[in-house]
Amino acid sequence: MITVFDDRQFGHRPVHEFFNGALAAHADTPARATGILRAIGDTVAPTDHGMAPLAAVHDPAYLTFLTEAHDRWLAAGRTGDAIGYAWPVVGRRPLDLTRIDALLGRYTADAVTPIGAGTWDATYWGAQTALTALDHVLAGDRSAFALCRPPGHHAGRDYAGGYCFLNNAAIIAQAAVGAGRRVAILDVDYHHGNGTQDIFYDRGDVTFVSIHADPHTDFPYFWGHPDEHGAGDGLGANHNIILPRGTGWADYAPALDRSLDLIAASGADLLVLSFGADTYEGDPISGFALKTEDFATMAHRIAATGLPTVIVMEGGYAVDALGSNVATLLSGF
Repeated sequence: MITVFDDRQFGHRPVHEFFNGALAAHADTPARATGILRAIGDTVAPTDHGMAPLAAVHDPAYLTFLTEAHDRWLAAGRTGDAIGYAWPVVGRRPLDLTRIDALLGRYTADAVTPIGAGTWDATYWGAQTALTALDHVLAGDRSAFALCRPPGHHAGRDYAGGYCFLNNAAIIAQAAVGAGRRVAILDVDYHHGNGTQDIFYDRGDVTFVSIHADPHTDFPYFWGHPDEHGAGDGLGANHNIILPRGTGWADYAPALDRSLDLIAASGADLLVLSFGADTYEGDPISGFALKTEDFATMAHRIAATGLPTVIVMEGGYAVDALGSNVATLLSGF
């Protein structure tokens, strides 16, 4: 299987996040990518597809914000990573604000997604990594792996959050639709892919299925509930399957089977797999109990659908085990 990666993704090096009410070391470290690369071996470099595929999914003003945010932060006399501290109450009127703190409140959803000097380049090349993996699948490969860092599935059309800035899965799903494919996205990260849901919620041409922790107990809280079925043309194309903390493979497997049945019923002819290895039993910020060998079983079941599949890296923060977990999943395709 082709793996796509670009070294510029190492440039995203957030130092801190607010976790459980305190300043903590950030979980999305470059060591995540290093561990995966060590386990999987050779990679190919991405092709630069430019901004157009990103703008097909994300709001132009938001993209401008991402490219300028850290420079604005420095221009305001700050140092380190740009991070927000004030967010508008839902329903407030839109305002044309230029202060960096206001822009961070407008375009970021939380205090765990700081923007550093290398963040834009890293996230841009992460998106190009995903697009290049899609190219290989559209050209006839049965599967390809996009090693994206930072992850993407919490990023909405016009907001960053949950460590995510550009929604790589959504970007390639949109590109695949543009190439005439009918797409399903299966998100198996521990946390719900709220950004992906938001982007496609009122569309019927992309089916979104997510298996994740109950949002009553886990981030992102405000999305991912079972009664969110889509809206308008997308009614019935959004499926959220929630599981409690402590879930192991015995209870996860039926949820996966149900997800694959929903995807089969959608008539999709291409699958985007948002893969988060944070369902692993040792993940420090998650609560499921999958073992390394379970990722091979997961992959075998997904591969058995026969759908050409682009695998996009999302979360997974047990750094010592992450490479093995990812390599085990890839071995099943």
